[in-house]
Amino acid sequence: MLKGRRAVVTGSTSGIGLGIARSLAAQGASLMLNGFGEAAAIETIRANLAAEFGVEVLFNGADLSKADQCEGLVRDAEARLGGVDILVNNAGIQHVSPVENFPVERWDAVIAVNLSSAFHTIRAALPGMKERGWGRLINIASVHGLVASVNKSAYVAAKHGIIGLTKVVALENAETPVTCNAICPGWVLTPLVQAQIEARAKNEGIPVAQAERDLLMEKQPSGRFTTVDQLGGVTVFLSSDAASNITGTTLPVDGGWLAR
Repeated sequence: MLKGRRAVVTGSTSGIGLGIARSLAAQGASLMLNGFGEAAAIETIRANLAAEFGVEVLFNGADLSKADQCEGLVRDAEARLGGVDILVNNAGIQHVSPVENFPVERWDAVIAVNLSSAFHTIRAALPGMKERGWGRLINIASVHGLVASVNKSAYVAAKHGIIGLTKVVALENAETPVTCNAICPGWVLTPLVQAQIEARAKNEGIPVAQAERDLLMEKQPSGRFTTVDQLGGVTVFLSSDAASNITGTTLPVDGGWLAR
C-alpha cells in the first residue's frame, strides 16, 4: 500500500513508535527511525526491520528537545531517503506531580519533547510535501489530549496542544494534498505502564493481574489494552489513499474511555 513512500517516525526505537514503524515498513515504506537507546540495540532493530520487510531503514538520534535537531532530523531524511512523505510525531516523555510541586525543568522538558518537537518537524517537512503534492502528518496524541487526569499537568497540556496544532495545520493546508491528523490512544501496555501496574500491585498487596484489571477498568471500559499493532494499523490507514479527505481530526483508540 505504501511502496515508494518515505516515513519519519520519532521515538521509534521502542514501544508505540517501533510498532508504528513496523506497520509502515510492512506496507513498503522506507523509514527514518529516531529515539534513544544503546547504539548496538538500535542497530539490531534497524537491521532487522530492513531484512524482514525489504525496505531501506535508517536511524537519526536527534534530541527532540532541541529545535535545531528536530529540523535536522527532517533534513537528514530528505537527503538520505530522497524526501519525507509521512511524518509521525510519536516521541514523548512523562512526569507525574501535583502542579504546585511540578519541577519547572520537567515541565519545560515535557512541553519541548511532547509538543514543540512536533511543531518543529512539521514546519520542516511541510514545504517538501507540498512541493511534491502529497503528504501525511500524523501526531500521536492521547486521550489526555481530550480529557485530563490529576498530576499530569505538563503531559495533558502538551497533548491538548498537539490536537490544537493538528487542527491548525489541517486548516492551513486543507486545499493541498497534505493531511494532518491525530491518533489518541488510551492505555497501551508499554514497559512504562507495566512498571506502573507492578508498583500498584506491590503497594496494594494484590496480584499483578488484579492490578492490571483495576488500572484498566478505572478508565478503559473494554478492559483491554490498545496494542501497538492496532496503532500501527490506524497509522497505515491515515497514510493511505482512502484517508485522503480525512484531515484535522482526532481518532481515539481507547476502548471506550471517552464514551463515559
